[in-house]
Amino acid sequence: MRHNVNNTSNIVAIVPAAGFGCRMNNQIPKQYLKIGSMTVIEHTLNKLLSHPKITQVIVVINREDVIFKTLEIALHDKIKVTIGGETRAESVLAGLHLLNDNQWALVHDAARPCVCHDDITQLIDIVLNTQKGGILATRVSDTIKRSFKNNDNIIECSEDRNYLWAAVTPQLFKANELKSCLQQALDNHMTITDEASAIEYCGGHPLLVECRRDNIKITRSEDLALATFYLTT
Repeated sequence: MRHNVNNTSNIVAIVPAAGFGCRMNNQIPKQYLKIGSMTVIEHTLNKLLSHPKITQVIVVINREDVIFKTLEIALHDKIKVTIGGETRAESVLAGLHLLNDNQWALVHDAARPCVCHDDITQLIDIVLNTQKGGILATRVSDTIKRSFKNNDNIIECSEDRNYLWAAVTPQLFKANELKSCLQQALDNHMTITDEASAIEYCGGHPLLVECRRDNIKITRSEDLALATFYLTT
């Protein structure tokens, strides 16, 4: 049975922003670096807040964060703020505690300001139609090499890229399922790098929804320059 994709009142975005990325060589957390007149996180939040199918945005910040509350966007009536943990998984779980079990959690990186509405809509429509969690992702186009475990600068083999995808965000799952899987993974001290990996740990197989390649994550200084180009041209 197909479900009505217009019934989107239960979609809440969670934006984990409690990290202090160390690869930017900058004392300011990457989400607070400027692109034009706004910070990275403001660009990201504006994309989510302006999407018609997202009813609320939960921003998960570090306990010692004194910057977010100074931003004008922090006063937006669709934004709630909560305190995160030491890891991404703990921060997402903190956001999930503010959701009801029957809501859908759309988790998106604070440092992905270039996501487009069409890709968000496509993800929401496919997930709600199938009632199966899914993520945005891009097909791998580079040749991928696997190194030896005991010597990571020597090639062991090449991977078949026909079946390889690069996971991005948003990632959309039923709140109760994601909450349960994240908690199980954390209880068992598993390394969880995205929400899909928690679902996979519990035996699930999320959907892959292909998206645009300009949905980049700002991790290094050159990424900021590229995001600036995408957002200002």
